[in-house]
Amino acid sequence: MSVSDATAAPALGAGRPTRFSWRSRLLLAAAVAAASVLLLLLIRTGADDVMRWDFRFGPSFDRRLRTAAAIVLAAFCQGVATVLFHSVTHNRILTPSIIGLDALYVLIQTVGVAVMGARFVDNSDTIGQFVLQTAAMVLFAAVLYRWLFSGRFASLFLLLLAGVVMGLAFRAVSEFLQRLIAPSDFDALQIKLFGRLGSVNTELLPIATVICVLVGAVIWRRRRILDVLLLGRETATSLGVNHRRELTLSLVLIAVLVSVSTALVGPLTFFGFIIATLAYQLAGDWRHRATLPMSVLLGIAMLAAGQFVLTNVFYAAGTLTIIIEFVGGVAFLAILLLRKGTL
Repeated sequence: MSVSDATAAPALGAGRPTRFSWRSRLLLAAAVAAASVLLLLLIRTGADDVMRWDFRFGPSFDRRLRTAAAIVLAAFCQGVATVLFHSVTHNRILTPSIIGLDALYVLIQTVGVAVMGARFVDNSDTIGQFVLQTAAMVLFAAVLYRWLFSGRFASLFLLLLAGVVMGLAFRAVSEFLQRLIAPSDFDALQIKLFGRLGSVNTELLPIATVICVLVGAVIWRRRRILDVLLLGRETATSLGVNHRRELTLSLVLIAVLVSVSTALVGPLTFFGFIIATLAYQLAGDWRHRATLPMSVLLGIAMLAAGQFVLTNVFYAAGTLTIIIEFVGGVAFLAILLLRKGTL
């Protein structure tokens, strides 16, 4: 099964010649990402407000290493899931959060705090709760896909609409419960409702890594089929691709990646959108062999560099995800609504 670039590229608006090959661009992005991670790991600001190289192994280095690992996993999950979601929906305005997984995570945390109090937050980073939260979000997505794709009027747009409606319902219930809990419990809950990169449980990293490697291997093996899906349902079917099966499999893999990322570091609604949009502009190739790794590398560079600057310059590392969400919202309005014809 093969599709010529001359046929596919003009249809995707990516047929313009580029000065640098996609491999060169990936190497440059990898160098920037590696440099950002090394800066985060090896430079530390001391009590005298001076940044110095720090090669000593100890609690401080372990904490930075844990943050770097969480950054790599979050960038991988969000970048791959968003690019894959854009490919199967043929719409770069949407993000995987439209399915309602972020809202379900918020509901799980809110119900837990409403029932158990602040101690639910204290125990929420255990392996058991991580597995249960991830399984709950994946199960929700699987039931939703099964329900909407097994009927006579199965439709991707019906799935997205159902995801929006259920996400709104989850948020409404969460907000109602948040008004009923004690103020101290509400303050503890807020910690879990924003992305957190510096407070990840080290025991969760191996589990998340194994899941990401397995899902990434499946997606990479099917990257050529994903390229064909970009051509549309009719064209993909005529080329021998089982469109419904590939669509369902892709959505399940997206749900797994988003669930792992959300359970590990919290909701990152617009982060995947930012790095996926930049990857389309900078990859130099419309195919997934370039856009998937480019989105991951850009995500690593953005998170690591942002964490380094906020930690060592502004001493406000906890605000990184809030800034990313704000920048993502602005980018959504500026790029997709005001300049949507350029994507």
